[in-house]
Amino acid sequence: MKHLLALDAGTGSGRAVLFDENGKQLAVSGREWTHKSEPGYPSSMTFDRNHNWNLLTACIRDVLAQVKDANIVAVSTTSMREGIALYDENQRELWACANVDARAVQEVKALRALDPGLEHRLYLQSGQTFALGAAPRLLWLKRHQPALYKRAAYVAMLSDWVAVRLGAPVAVNPSNGGTTGLFDLQTRHWAPEIMQACDLREDLLRAPVYEAGTLIGEISAQAAAETGLPAGTPIVIGGGDAQLGTIGVGAVSPGQATVFGGTFWQQEVNLATPLSDPTGRVRMNFHAVPEIWQAETIVFFPGFAARWFRDAICPDVKARAGAEGRDPYALLEEMAAAVPAGANGIIPIFSDAMDYAHWRHAAPSFLNLSIDPAIASRGAMFRALEENAAIVTLANLQRIAEVSGRFPNSVIFASGAAKGPLWCQILADVLQVPVHTPKVKEATALGAAICAGLGVGLYESAEAAAQQLVRWDKTYEPDAANAAVYREAFERWQAAYAAQLDLADRGVTTSMWRAPGE
Repeated sequence: MKHLLALDAGTGSGRAVLFDENGKQLAVSGREWTHKSEPGYPSSMTFDRNHNWNLLTACIRDVLAQVKDANIVAVSTTSMREGIALYDENQRELWACANVDARAVQEVKALRALDPGLEHRLYLQSGQTFALGAAPRLLWLKRHQPALYKRAAYVAMLSDWVAVRLGAPVAVNPSNGGTTGLFDLQTRHWAPEIMQACDLREDLLRAPVYEAGTLIGEISAQAAAETGLPAGTPIVIGGGDAQLGTIGVGAVSPGQATVFGGTFWQQEVNLATPLSDPTGRVRMNFHAVPEIWQAETIVFFPGFAARWFRDAICPDVKARAGAEGRDPYALLEEMAAAVPAGANGIIPIFSDAMDYAHWRHAAPSFLNLSIDPAIASRGAMFRALEENAAIVTLANLQRIAEVSGRFPNSVIFASGAAKGPLWCQILADVLQVPVHTPKVKEATALGAAICAGLGVGLYESAEAAAQQLVRWDKTYEPDAANAAVYREAFERWQAAYAAQLDLADRGVTTSMWRAPGE
């Protein structure tokens, strides 16, 4: 049996996942990590390359220890989108930042002041705004670290950083590289004119562009010594986490919709052609499948919020779960399941609906709590968190529907949150469409494994591989009895959020996150 290894540099953790050629998950190992601010640079979020590489190599060794005599025929990589890495002429890494690095506030303001219409024109070309794009960050480096900027010769993504560490040359894929805002939606390739418009060096866009599933290198002797992988093992280019995730759940045709419930929640709706949103609220990306695009919206931090609630509010539940050998989130869902739909009127304030052109969020908070512990219990608050992620997802899918002309008639739900049956049912009830969950919840990793298999000829195409490998776990049908409850909750959240966002905009409270320049 042939095996495929997927490596994922996610926002909150690094992971190694091993599959056989039939898509069966054989082993998984993950290490949580955090991104620290650079001293003196507010809102910066560096990617600790050496520390995180050590964590990834530990994950790889864990997987190899779990599966003796693994027959790994190819490795592919994926990562958070938007995070970038820079390399010099000799392809030695120089610098890297994580996806929500927001240091380039003044650079965004300067670009907008220079030409108020520039950002919208570049959005129509690239599908991206300055919010998470590479151009303002590169301009920040040009102004604040000119020597490093001058040495830089290549821009690549963090999935590419993993591949380079393994031994591959620098290369990029549209599904991840496109999130830099430096690609053209029509050509699926770099757009040097965007660099010129932002007063940046066009020659930084020299990394070759390959579609996902292209063989690009092999494991080096150094990487073999660090990871335990055999030298010479093929390395296949992967792509962005959400885009590979859509392959991993079989969403490889236009019209299909997927929700990924991880640190961020991404909503991906497949498109046959690239579209544009005149309001600039919806993001346009490249699918990892050639000739398919995606309309994307994002809910910020549901996974982080759940982790915070677990660690800060329910440490005893976490400890009990450890003692019983159970998942602490399963215990939290049991508590939440005893609370009626609507969570006793509690309104969480975390992520706003997607507004890519003016992206910011209110201060994290819970509204409408009660001093009655039977009403404002921990179970009710956790249920409210789960409901809120689904409510913001509804708002986002409605915005995509305004552009595409149709609301999905069903969605695929995957990643960590999809392991929770209550969260799956809540999503179905809020959206009022069936929610399908795949057996393999590590959808992004399976998508990367499929890419690895494509690169060495195990599969004919991503579509054929998805049809062969993706298996379904369950379908959650919406409960019509909860439709009115969640419709009212949605309306109350919208009104409450607007008021809370105004407080953050006026500086009364501190925004959870603001895009540079907002």
